Amino acid sequence: MSVTPTARRTRADASAPKPLQKGQQTKAAIVEAALGLATQIGLEGLSIGALAEVMQMSKSGVFAHFGSREELQISVVREYHTRFEDEVFYPAMSAPRGLPRLRAMFANWMKRTSVEIDSGCIYISGAVEFDDRPGPVRDALASSVNTWQDALRRAIEISVEEGHFRADTDASQAAFEIHGLILALHYEARFLRSPDSVRRALQAFDSIVARYSNPQAARAPAVRARKTPPPARVARS
Repeated sequence: MSVTPTARRTRADASAPKPLQKGQQTKAAIVEAALGLATQIGLEGLSIGALAEVMQMSKSGVFAHFGSREELQISVVREYHTRFEDEVFYPAMSAPRGLPRLRAMFANWMKRTSVEIDSGCIYISGAVEFDDRPGPVRDALASSVNTWQDALRRAIEISVEEGHFRADTDASQAAFEIHGLILALHYEARFLRSPDSVRRALQAFDSIVARYSNPQAARAPAVRARKTPPPARVARS
């Protein structure tokens, strides 16, 4: 995934992007660098000093853009969430309502996960770091994850409305099961380095869809493992 610090988000209803001012460009570049560090060492590993060294800036220069390490961490969480939406959620909105859109969301999620198997997922690492630490950073993380889970659950509800899933489908349960696939994939692929973890996750998703599908409705084409290349291994320092 590569997004330049000065780039604005592109949405179907977005107007042409406006160039950032110099101060905004600098702040965006700092967040970009902080996001890269956080995916490798976690949000707790971020520090004003480390970023100043990476950016070749003074500590006071970095501090002036955020005011605190906590605000820096929150900015990274927000940037991560924005990119997640841009790569996973918004592209899926062009798919037809219901099951085709849910499949598109999961396919996009898998593409992103295949990259994050090597780079790391802030939602997962952040949950480990802040699960028992109340405060603004934890709140920002939880809010981002809840927003995505709400969107996933709504996609399932629409699948019911469109007749693709059975009327008695428990959307919260289905969303729980689908989210669990991604968590298992990260554990199996990143920690245990299981070579067939991506295939198993895709197969499990198809099993979930089959279990909730309305037998009277025509099924959308299944997500196939062969269309998702295995994640490239990148040596980590």
